[in-house]
Amino acid sequence: MANIKSAKKRILVNRTKADRNKAIKSGVKTAIKKVEAAVATNDKEAANTALVAAISTIDKAATKGVYHKNNAARKVSRLTKAVNGIA
Repeated sequence: MANIKSAKKRILVNRTKADRNKAIKSGVKTAIKKVEAAVATNDKEAANTALVAAISTIDKAATKGVYHKNNAARKVSRLTKAVNGIA
């Protein structure tokens, strides 16, 4: 355990930020799963609705620095390609 006051604060701040990042990443994963489930059932309308929500969630995560912008763009691209592939 740290003895220096600033080191103790770092531990607390890092724990808080890790919890926040974990929650945001979990939300992104849930949004992605919803899109993939709609694609699996070939429900174009539900897939589009879920895609819009997922893109918003992913972009917010990238803005907050949880994901790198290219990582977020790749996730959005793959989801969009999957939704557009529904016949």
